[in-house]
Amino acid sequence: MNSNSENFLPFKISLAQWSLHRTIFDSKLDNLNFAETAKNVYCVDSVEYVNRFFFDKDISYFKEMKKRSDYSGISNLLLMCDDVGKLGDPNEKSRYQCVKNHFRWLEAAKILGCHSIRVNAASEGQYEEQIKLAADGISKLCEKASEFNLNVLIENHGGLSSNGKWLSEVINLVNHPLCGTLPDFGNFRLAPNKFYDRYKGIEEMMQFAKGVSAKSWNFDFEGNETEIDFYRMIKIVLKAGYNGYIGIEYEGNSLSEHDGIIATKKLLEKVRDNFSAAIEE
Repeated sequence: MNSNSENFLPFKISLAQWSLHRTIFDSKLDNLNFAETAKNVYCVDSVEYVNRFFFDKDISYFKEMKKRSDYSGISNLLLMCDDVGKLGDPNEKSRYQCVKNHFRWLEAAKILGCHSIRVNAASEGQYEEQIKLAADGISKLCEKASEFNLNVLIENHGGLSSNGKWLSEVINLVNHPLCGTLPDFGNFRLAPNKFYDRYKGIEEMMQFAKGVSAKSWNFDFEGNETEIDFYRMIKIVLKAGYNGYIGIEYEGNSLSEHDGIIATKKLLEKVRDNFSAAIEE
């Protein structure tokens, strides 16, 4: 099957801006040119942004980003929010300040035309207490997000958030239609030298997924990721009924960021073609 036959694709491919974080931080690519690069260099039509690349910018800058993405024919899917505090902070004042710190990113995401912001469910304390604290902060953020008609997606991003069961319990406690997950194939570090089963975690999170991140680091001679079985992962994703975008998020060092993005895209296309052929049969 031709992977360009949009009518039969089991999923679509987007590009996460973090794949080019070294290139952008080294000033070899301006954030304002990211959308154009995604379309013309990597031949994708949708992207996910990271607030760290324009942390101190204002509304006029976000409008320029939107203008340029529109000109390049790029759809802006979501905005990943970092460095804004802990949504599950044990200190009530700090927790609510973190909620407020996300408001400007809700506004930015709305201007960009995104469907979601991605947040972190960081907290402290015992297992059950962290569920309650994270759910409290996220619930209040969802209330504000409803004014913008934006989803609030939690990514497995270290600590208990990388425990699929814990994250599912948080989502269930929040119990808000705008609250979902952004399952990441690679982020399952619970603590130094302690990891959660990545396949179990993805399966647990997919019931709430409104996006998926295909983390990659290294590839073998056949183009397969050496630490993550993409075929197994995507089988879990598709079994959950998901057929939206899967974002390329290369984070390795053995290849350049450019080559890593290309390698990840080729692998996703190969896996997609495999599942597309099975669907046709």
